Amino acid sequence: MNTFDRDLLIVLHDVARLMRTRFDQSARAYGMTRAQWIILARLDRQPGMSQNELATICEVEPITVARLVDRLEARGMVERRADPHDRRVRRLHLLPAAGPIMTEITRYRAALEAEISEGLDETARNALINSLLHIKSKLTAEPADHAKLAVVGE
Repeated sequence: MNTFDRDLLIVLHDVARLMRTRFDQSARAYGMTRAQWIILARLDRQPGMSQNELATICEVEPITVARLVDRLEARGMVERRADPHDRRVRRLHLLPAAGPIMTEITRYRAALEAEISEGLDETARNALINSLLHIKSKLTAEPADHAKLAVVGE
């Protein structure tokens, strides 16, 4: 086995890329993009998000989210509603037309999770999830010497 095959960063990158590719393929089968699926899934979990909040979560520019939402709105899956507390903000909500796609997204996620966790017992699965959550926590924490890193990179 090549040393790259067991390099944690390479393996994580490869797994993430392969999962994105799979979701891209599945979304395309419904005439959609993975980014549109992500927006629908996020709004299903957190109705009423703003485009800016979605952009932050998706790590894209707000204009990108606006264009994606425009397409979803044109398909009757999402609507923008005025925020009751801030007239500058429009809140995003799923419409009933998003239901069949949400059912497919949920089905696909369950199938993919079953496929990739096949052969892992509950202990191994929980250890994997805990390890990934630990990595996520480390990556989302502000590094103590962030300022030093910024200066070095200039």
